[in-house]
Amino acid sequence: MKKFNLIFALAALLAVSSIVALMIAHADEGVGTLAGTVMNAQGKPVPDASVTVQSADGKSPHATRTNAQGRFFFPELPHGLYDVRASHNGWLSEWKHNVNVETGKQVEVALKLTVQNLPSE
Repeated sequence: MKKFNLIFALAALLAVSSIVALMIAHADEGVGTLAGTVMNAQGKPVPDASVTVQSADGKSPHATRTNAQGRFFFPELPHGLYDVRASHNGWLSEWKHNVNVETGKQVEVALKLTVQNLPSE
């Protein structure tokens, strides 16, 4: 029985040390998460909206879509400053400029669709 307890304790220690090592490695990568909600002018969540994020210098754009609750996620973005915007059915949000994504943290952004994108003639 003592041998079983020792093996169990060593296995648990190994599992915990592996998790800690992964957390440290993840922190060393310098990544964070950008998340948020897209809402319409009435403050209701907008499902299937397109959300674009790009570095503050306009490079490396990424896009995703909101879920049924109007939520979006950009996991594992390199730390730095980003600009974020949403669109849906001809409506746009204002750009949120210089959103600071920090290593190991999640930053939340609320985007409201208020600007109608008129087609160019």
